[in-house]
Amino acid sequence: MKQYFILFLSILVLGFFSCKNLKRQKKVIHRDLTITQTTSFNNLFFDSVQIEKFITEHSEYKPFEEQFLDFYKERNYQYAWFDNKGIAEQSFNFLNLLNSTVTELQDSTLYNPELTVMYDKAVVDTLHKLSQDTVLKTELLFTGQFFAYAAKVYKGSDIDAADLGWFIPRKKVNLKELLDSSIKSKATDIEIYAKQNPQYSKLQEQLVIYNELAKTASSDTIPYVKKPLKRGDSSEIMVLIKKRLNLLGDAKIADTSFHYDSITGIAVKHFQRRIGLSVDGAVGNKMIEELNVPLQWRIKQILVNMERLRWLPPNKDSNYILVNIPEYRLHVYDSGKTVMDMNVIVGKAANGTVIFSGNLKYVVFSPYWNVPTSIVKKEIVPSMAKNSNYLERNNMEITGKSNGLPLVRQKPGPNNSLGLVKFLFPNNYDIYLHDTPNHDLFTQSSRSLSHGCIRISEPKKMAQYLLRNDTTWNSNNIDSSMHLSKERWVTLKKTVPVLIVYFTAWVDKSGTLNFRKDIYGHDEKMTAKLFTK
Repeated sequence: MKQYFILFLSILVLGFFSCKNLKRQKKVIHRDLTITQTTSFNNLFFDSVQIEKFITEHSEYKPFEEQFLDFYKERNYQYAWFDNKGIAEQSFNFLNLLNSTVTELQDSTLYNPELTVMYDKAVVDTLHKLSQDTVLKTELLFTGQFFAYAAKVYKGSDIDAADLGWFIPRKKVNLKELLDSSIKSKATDIEIYAKQNPQYSKLQEQLVIYNELAKTASSDTIPYVKKPLKRGDSSEIMVLIKKRLNLLGDAKIADTSFHYDSITGIAVKHFQRRIGLSVDGAVGNKMIEELNVPLQWRIKQILVNMERLRWLPPNKDSNYILVNIPEYRLHVYDSGKTVMDMNVIVGKAANGTVIFSGNLKYVVFSPYWNVPTSIVKKEIVPSMAKNSNYLERNNMEITGKSNGLPLVRQKPGPNNSLGLVKFLFPNNYDIYLHDTPNHDLFTQSSRSLSHGCIRISEPKKMAQYLLRNDTTWNSNNIDSSMHLSKERWVTLKKTVPVLIVYFTAWVDKSGTLNFRKDIYGHDEKMTAKLFTK
């Protein structure tokens, strides 16, 4: 009996330690890294510890450590860039895409010579001649370089957009999901899974053209003129002007004569229009200044605006209003197509219009203008001190006091600073669209004249568009509502997204590349951050 008890006790002890050892083993179990000739690559797995080791050795991929771990954890640490034949089709497709992007963007930071060497080795050597370390390193290099590429092209730099005056929420890109989708599609069209604004590819095409132009373009500076050159004039300078217009694609023929003829006039107006100058056909010093802008600067200008496009979130609604500050233009999109364009006046450099997005909710006819405290302090109070009739003469009234200053508002009327109607999209910046009594200002080529709000040139047309689906509104009652003695608020049945943006380079609907002046200095600040070398 004693013998059975000892045997039973021995079995219990052995069982206890065996279970304890088994539990301990479960904590340290990893994937078997052994690659044998019978192992097919689509069933190949690796140990998660190898990711940490790889990132330690390749610190350039440290920012993507979380994406590495999430991506491989979800696929149970199975290889993504290899299949049972070896290096997979998606590896070739992605490498081609990467190399073409490096060439088009002229961005050496995306070039990885080690990746190309490892790929070539994986292609040349037979599957089982590759060592375990080579296969794993190639796999993780492809993943790391994909994250670096996608972050640069689809997400954009880590620049603080708000520091550059950009308050539109930046587009969110899930790099892990993007890679997963790309692998499933064999990296044939990443664009499907990470939509870029249509402008992005158009600017990228122009970037390629300008990079080629910069290789051979002359750096000759066109001298300034004493008086503008007009059609019928002759000057030696016309040779340089024609040559530059031909280089930039505005003139189709390379003419070397001194004479300013009708064909040259067409090219001059084409250039003036796409640069944002007065389209008068006269070649003055403002135009010559633009012709003399170095191509390298234009290339940087394109790259800066491509970066902004990476930030821009996709449109959730195909009906929206877009105001491009440097263009001084407003564009209305309906079902994704442009249905209306109009000139606008934006804030002066000292009172720059903020770059942000909102939802237009109210149309206010015959508005009061509640004069901002800063204007009351700097302009109204001094004017009242000089002229006791100042308020009455300007159709203004005092409605109260705040911090020792009068609260002043201007009553509705034809001379109201907001004009006959305003359009509100509630925001923290107190910016809105409105009419103005000074419509002659819209003819100026440079229209940064306001205190920050946006004056629009065709307010009635805007009101008609916004109220087009409301049968209670027509041209007549819109007109009468714009001439009331008290303001009238109308709440839209559906809000309309408004984007106030800042693009100094874009391709218009005719396929023409446009440039505008950096009126707020945002390009200059971005250039300093993007191009540190």
